[in-house]
Amino acid sequence: MASRHVSRRRALQLLYECDLRKVAPADAVADYQHSLYTEENDERPEFDQFMEQLLVGVHGEMAALDEELVKHSANWKVERMSIVDRNVLRLAVYEMKFMATPAAVIIDEAIELARRFSGDESARFVNGVLDGFRKAAENPAVTTGPSESE
Repeated sequence: MASRHVSRRRALQLLYECDLRKVAPADAVADYQHSLYTEENDERPEFDQFMEQLLVGVHGEMAALDEELVKHSANWKVERMSIVDRNVLRLAVYEMKFMATPAAVIIDEAIELARRFSGDESARFVNGVLDGFRKAAENPAVTTGPSESE
């Protein structure tokens, strides 16, 4: 069984493929199992339930996740974010909203993924967006964007 860290990394890579190539999650998983993975290994990968749960979950909640990203990313449109950054953020917000993993763990993992696949500047951006989301989730009375009257 893959570690959750490895599963998150795999889910990010497959979300990237879905976003870039506009393919369904099942097609991205099939591509991973039949080509990407087998280039380096002789055996088929074992089933990664956590990776698939994240991939299918994020894909199914994409519109709601993107609304959260816009709300907490201070004047950034989702389509203007780098593909890596928006998918790291989608993955982390999904996990914070729908899974029991502590927010601090999710944010640390997201920062590490952003740094590895995009760079230090992306890691800071991801940290800021997710910290705003976490604070708003912990205290719904706190707003992170401009109020309606402004």
